[in-house]
Amino acid sequence: MSSGFYSDIETFKQSSGYEIDGGWYPRVTKIVEIKAKPGLANFYRSVGSYDAARGITENAAKEGTLVHEVAEKILIGEHPAIPVEIQPAMTALSSFLEHNDIRVDKEFVERRIFHPEHRYAGTIDTLALIDGKFGVLDIKTSQAIYRDYNLQTSAYIEALLEEFPTLETRWILRIDQTRDCQRCGSVSRTKGGRETVKKSKTGAAPCINADHDWTEVKGRIEMQESPYWQHDFQAFLGAKKLWEWENEYWLRKIGYLE
Repeated sequence: MSSGFYSDIETFKQSSGYEIDGGWYPRVTKIVEIKAKPGLANFYRSVGSYDAARGITENAAKEGTLVHEVAEKILIGEHPAIPVEIQPAMTALSSFLEHNDIRVDKEFVERRIFHPEHRYAGTIDTLALIDGKFGVLDIKTSQAIYRDYNLQTSAYIEALLEEFPTLETRWILRIDQTRDCQRCGSVSRTKGGRETVKKSKTGAAPCINADHDWTEVKGRIEMQESPYWQHDFQAFLGAKKLWEWENEYWLRKIGYLE
């Protein structure tokens, strides 16, 4: 986002970073937004208007926050009330945890972190011990696990290494829920109030006139480990440099850049 999108210094600081120990640091998630996302442009075109797309995006963000809040409580062994709209996903998560050795301490959930040398900050979902390995666990509610997530998680690991030198890996835990067509295998997914239907990966022809025979909504859990973060961190620093260039006006105003 360029300098013209902010009305004043405080708006820029609040939307782009955190105040920590008397200093201001840009957020990791804000920095990685600088990377082009062709799929996002396709989404805006398919919706038809900016206002409609913004409404869907805002609703999806609220749904994602709800999933994070409930999932994090389940991960630390609590038994929270589960809103009906995310019940399938949380049921699937509970089942997944019964069959996988994932240990999370509430002390490490939603923890604010920052890197004093490279000057950025963020909030991790949690640290976890999984199958004997200690690392960063990041929760996503997307329709797939994207390579872009490696930029974010590599920045988290690098910021935590001084405090936790035994950190050795990172995982993405994807939590979702979908319906399947029992005739053609197409998959229906609703996010932010918008339903999307994807054809079966088997190549089967979709039902004529979209006359699908949908199953009940089912939770989907996927976990992916990416232990080698150093290369991704160099890419993150490149993204940070570009983000600083894009927002140079405001960063000089607040004294972040000389």
